[in-house]
Amino acid sequence: MSDLPKKRKTSSARHGQTSSAPARPSKARPRGASSAGPENAVTRPSTGQRKPVKHPALASVGSIEPFKQAKSIKQAKSIKQAKPTEDSTPDPLFLNRELSWLDFNHRVLQLAADETVPLLERVKFLAIFATNLDEFFMKRIGGLHRQRAGKLASRSLDGLTVLEQLKRIHARIHLQLDEQVRLWFEVLHPALKREGIQIRRYDGLDDDQKRAADDFFRKQVFPILTPLAVDPAHPFPFISNLSKSMGVLLEVPARGNNPAETNFVRIKLPDNLPRWVKVPAKRGDLIFVPLESVIGANLQSLFPGLTVLEHHLFRVTRNADVETDEEDADDLLAMVTEELRRRRMAGVVRLEIPLTMSPRMRQLLVEGLEVDPTDVYLMHGPLDMDDLMQLSSIDRPDLKYDIWHPIHPPRLGDESTDFLSVIRSGDVLVHHPYESFKASVERFVESAVNDPKVLAIKMTLYRTSQDSPFVPALIRAAEAGKQVAVLIELKARFDEQRNVELAQRLEKAGVHVVYGIVGLKTHTKLAVVVREETDGLRTYAHIGTGNYNSRTAQLYGDLGLFTCDHGITAEIIELFHSLTGVSLKDDYQKLLIAPVTMRKRFLQMIDREIEHARAGRRAHIWAKMNALQDEKIIRRLYEASSAGVQIDLIVRGFCCLVPGVPGLSENIRIRSILGRFLEHSRIYRFHNAGQEEIYLGSADWMSRNLDWRVEAITPVLDPAHQQRIRDILEINLSTTRHVWHLCPDGQWSPLDPGQNAQKASSSDAKPRTKPPRCAQEQLMRITLNSAR
Repeated sequence: MSDLPKKRKTSSARHGQTSSAPARPSKARPRGASSAGPENAVTRPSTGQRKPVKHPALASVGSIEPFKQAKSIKQAKSIKQAKPTEDSTPDPLFLNRELSWLDFNHRVLQLAADETVPLLERVKFLAIFATNLDEFFMKRIGGLHRQRAGKLASRSLDGLTVLEQLKRIHARIHLQLDEQVRLWFEVLHPALKREGIQIRRYDGLDDDQKRAADDFFRKQVFPILTPLAVDPAHPFPFISNLSKSMGVLLEVPARGNNPAETNFVRIKLPDNLPRWVKVPAKRGDLIFVPLESVIGANLQSLFPGLTVLEHHLFRVTRNADVETDEEDADDLLAMVTEELRRRRMAGVVRLEIPLTMSPRMRQLLVEGLEVDPTDVYLMHGPLDMDDLMQLSSIDRPDLKYDIWHPIHPPRLGDESTDFLSVIRSGDVLVHHPYESFKASVERFVESAVNDPKVLAIKMTLYRTSQDSPFVPALIRAAEAGKQVAVLIELKARFDEQRNVELAQRLEKAGVHVVYGIVGLKTHTKLAVVVREETDGLRTYAHIGTGNYNSRTAQLYGDLGLFTCDHGITAEIIELFHSLTGVSLKDDYQKLLIAPVTMRKRFLQMIDREIEHARAGRRAHIWAKMNALQDEKIIRRLYEASSAGVQIDLIVRGFCCLVPGVPGLSENIRIRSILGRFLEHSRIYRFHNAGQEEIYLGSADWMSRNLDWRVEAITPVLDPAHQQRIRDILEINLSTTRHVWHLCPDGQWSPLDPGQNAQKASSSDAKPRTKPPRCAQEQLMRITLNSAR
């Protein structure tokens, strides 16, 4: 079995050229690419003949018969994970993925309600809730719409049809939106006002403030607005995804033989203007007025001689789950570019309008946008609350978390210390954002770039920042004559355009750029440095749980391991050969590699714990991840629990396993931890009768990670690092603040009931004194102490 399927699409720079990829798909297949098409073939390095090799993910999940119905890998995944008949009985062993995700987002909303959280941080959590929901509509509801349109007789893991899921999802979201609006109007908005931060509508301003708002409109807004009329000469305009628009109904007076008529006009709110316009305030207060309120008050200047009958803000969300057929793509870069274009024009999955909009305008929008009435959301409060993030950035340190400055990892010494020599003396484990990403990961790459004895640098980039320090560093390395290879995953959702631009920039500098593998996303986080030393070549590696993104590294909780262990680094080099070339390796011994060995090894380790439990030995599994969904893993965990294995799981996001059911999962405990940092690390620990094995990496226990992504998980071998990870898990499992546990009925319950206490009126609400430390606060304290 090939460890990675069909030849990846590469840039010409991989072959020593520097020209960028063509803007349109080429009819000529790129050098080394397979012509086998739908069988996901690779070219075997033999006599030159092309022999088909089955997609390893297909082999790993059993029979491939369901895939023969599919036109693409994406559709195949949908079919494989679905129940085959419409009348199958719902499975009580699993929780619905989509509803469980909505439960996760509701926990984010509860942080916004938590009085122990600083006020502006609560406003930020309210904005994060809204941003998360936008992405959910684009990806998950968009995917359900696509399934419904394709008329696939598919069911979710828990046995719901597409329509049943959509019905329950919409009902759940409406309840959460009601809670969001109540929280804003009854709690956070009044609390901000008491702190001198006010949001007023235009008609609530005094005369001086209105003059300031009008002046802002004339100078900054009026020149860039573009009213678009809808009439026989002007079709209904295209409304871009997540843009805020103002719909205006105008009365055009009778002229000559032309009777009076009513026209509809759409005005897009400019994206390059702030949503909250600051106006003069007294006594040091801050007063903001929504941009749409300023525009609405000045509409007459846009339509002289006409009468404005009504105007309302509305917002459109489009499907981002656009089907593309990678198998037929001759150029992956061109395919992704085309997918971005198609996504921009994709169907509407949500229309948000205010409750006060007239039925006439509402019907006009529904017809013009061709939106299903069930996807229309009547909003009781402000549209697009993710813009509240702007308010959370107000300079009021007293209303925010204390600033956290990541600690310089003690073992790495100062800038004069030879980074690679530290790794030679023993593996280095770093924990972000508690320890500095800049002083560890960025420095690792930078030192390799500047070291004349370093011959090669290889990295995977899944999501990185626009101003990433890694890109100029890698360009300098290539210009200095080092071999530099970078795999940029063009299909990283919502980062495609940024990754396309980064890939082209690296290509032009002569970096060997690989765009990814057809049918799989390359999600693993790896950086490799090959150095010439007195005893030969030595390879150094970094394996992380999070992206090479300097910005998110300050907000995401992630682990990273630096090592020059030959067994690990040799397999990482072989994995890179699979990513950039052709390899049939499927016998990785130390690393867990998806989609080749990872699922099999995880199941074997669970089975081993089952054997220990049945033999009367202690058996325990600990795991920390973002999400748990894979059916085979869940069923094996049920079997382990039934055999007496103790299982503690920390799952930040959605979870499809039902814990605490007598006779099935009574030995499984699941908790979710949220806080100021995004819990992002993945840790897997198996007791193994006292011979513990601990792993870290970028993969969750999800089918997409185990079957449809290139992932790498590494063992943690150093006893001191193993103990440190045990301590991290213990802290996560012993704290109660900002922690929820999953109940057998599928409901998430806070372990500290007081953490989400919220009074109907916030006027007399008092924060709890000295709340117990959450896990993240404890980790900050421990990190500070270790640096002293």
